[in-house]
Amino acid sequence: MPVNRFALFFGLATIGVVLDLSTKSYMFTHYFDPTNTESHQSIHWLIEGVFGIQTSTNPGALFGIGRGLSWLFAALSFLALSGIFCWLFVWKAAKDRWLTVALGLITGGILGNLYDRLGFGYLSDYPESIRTNVRDWIYFRLEGVPIFDPWPNFNFADSFLVCGAVMLFVHALFFSESPKPDSQETNDE
Repeated sequence: MPVNRFALFFGLATIGVVLDLSTKSYMFTHYFDPTNTESHQSIHWLIEGVFGIQTSTNPGALFGIGRGLSWLFAALSFLALSGIFCWLFVWKAAKDRWLTVALGLITGGILGNLYDRLGFGYLSDYPESIRTNVRDWIYFRLEGVPIFDPWPNFNFADSFLVCGAVMLFVHALFFSESPKPDSQETNDE
């Protein structure tokens, strides 16, 4: 397996987690009001009515599912990371550049949200009730379009997870090798 696949995977995972955690840190330092007991903070529009910054915390997973089960999602994150490392480096999936990129993005996303779920994103002036919540800050909406009015707040880790998952889906549909037929046996009898 080429060494550059290791560099590609770990480079993407590292860039992903650093970008996610640095933007969360910046946004929550500058836009989060810990005295506001509402689940969402005020919106700071970058594109009026469509895209902006709104800090919020998610006590669950996708769309708030599993509220209060951060410990379970943290455990599943460790399990997923173990599976990714085995898939890439034990079962040699890293030979495939597409899979390496997809799983590098997913790993960066997992690590970014895992950091929050383990309570490392918590600051002393935050309410204790959000200690293990995932920090979200990207606000997006398309007025009048169901599901997108508004879309639930998210972060870069969520984006990397979605991009990686889409890449895995595309790979499964279009790039997976079809099983090779067994070599024909010849009978010399």
